[in-house]
Amino acid sequence: MVLLPLPSPIFVLLHIHPLHRPELSNRDRLNIWHQLAVHTRLLCIFLLVFAIALTPNGRWLTWLIYGIAAMPILYWSQVNLKLLAQRMAIELGFASVALLGTLFRQGGELLWQWHWLQISTNGLIVLGSVSIKAFLSLLLLNILTLSTSIPLLLQALVILKMPPLLVSIMAAMYRYIGVLTQEFQSMRLAAQSRNFAPQNLYALHRRDRPWQRQVLGNMLGMLFIRTYNRGDRIHQAMIARGYQGIPMTVKSVAMGWRDRLTLGGVIFIILLGQTLEQIIYITLR
Repeated sequence: MVLLPLPSPIFVLLHIHPLHRPELSNRDRLNIWHQLAVHTRLLCIFLLVFAIALTPNGRWLTWLIYGIAAMPILYWSQVNLKLLAQRMAIELGFASVALLGTLFRQGGELLWQWHWLQISTNGLIVLGSVSIKAFLSLLLLNILTLSTSIPLLLQALVILKMPPLLVSIMAAMYRYIGVLTQEFQSMRLAAQSRNFAPQNLYALHRRDRPWQRQVLGNMLGMLFIRTYNRGDRIHQAMIARGYQGIPMTVKSVAMGWRDRLTLGGVIFIILLGQTLEQIIYITLR
């Protein structure tokens, strides 16, 4: 994955890569995390993410408990830390634009003011709370997607009785994004052989910048047309092979004692995080 400059999200297509598909080694199969059923991993991550997101602002001890609980998951998942850091850097970079607006909320003690901009204690609490929520949630979700393949996650959604149409849409998006990426790569190769270079779009001294923009616009438009035509052909081929809009299911792994114990531990951690700080606050009063 390539780190992109945040001010130019349009050019993500120019650096797009195939989706990461983790492969399990024999050592991974003996790991605690990989011994769990896929729908158990999905439930554990979603329960933690919902608990983190629904925690009121300023509950620092609660998030500390959830952060400590995320460390064993990170260790057992054995994900590529460099790839994890690159993904989170991109995601947090986009999220920081929205997070910055929470800093200037009114309320509490006024710390700094310049014209209509002001920073108060309430704004700092909200900014810190939302930042921690975003960081922990993205960390857990990225661990899940890096340690578990997308087809297995889609299968877990089917097992958990998610709407079949929603699962089918996500499966189609995943399975054909690689094909569309290859199409764009071939179009970019053809354009580069005709002296097109994405970096020239930023070069102010070049006189062919309008031509470079025109080539990029034509490429995006042609990609849309080819995508529509190819999607229609794929849909017709699927219908000819008996597709009825319901995702195919394979034999799922039943939940064992490890899965039940793990779910019980996650629920205990969530309840502990939600109640411990309140108990300490009541005791100190």
